[in-house]
Amino acid sequence: MADDSSKRNPRFLIDERYEIIGGIRYDFLSSPKYVHQQILGDLHLAFRDSCGAEGKILLAPLDVHFDEDNVLQPDIIYIAKDNVGIIRDGYIYGAPDLVVEILSDATGRRDKTIKKETYERFGVREYWLVDPVYRVVEQFVLIDGKYSLAATLTESDRVVSPTIPCLGIELRDIFSVEDL
Repeated sequence: MADDSSKRNPRFLIDERYEIIGGIRYDFLSSPKYVHQQILGDLHLAFRDSCGAEGKILLAPLDVHFDEDNVLQPDIIYIAKDNVGIIRDGYIYGAPDLVVEILSDATGRRDKTIKKETYERFGVREYWLVDPVYRVVEQFVLIDGKYSLAATLTESDRVVSPTIPCLGIELRDIFSVEDL
């Protein structure tokens, strides 16, 4: 007999996970791999250690509503104290100060193209693309409404945010040996 715990306890229900970009629904077809989640956890701790007192650090899955045709779920969301008014009714309505996407086989192409363009268009001040395979972080900063590549950093570098003064992270702590 099959376990029917989801009917007895609704907390076991898993809603569909998807994003809407440019009015098109993109389903998350699989869960992230171990290395993605390890990097996500390490980045979260590094953000908290650097900037926990200066803003909110949030993890996916959490919807960021830019408008009705653009609802995205970045891997990491940073919202500075002076911008926390965009958090309403349990969601985010507006542009966070910084978002991070960790590339995967399933989402990497979208993260580098239409998601980057969407974050840029809606005014996210800083965008990081984290590549777990090549152990690189591409750091984009919004200048005059367009993203400019501020740095391409390797695991031996320290990423320092030009838009979030408290944020500085040693990438060797993010790309640890056991992540390979």
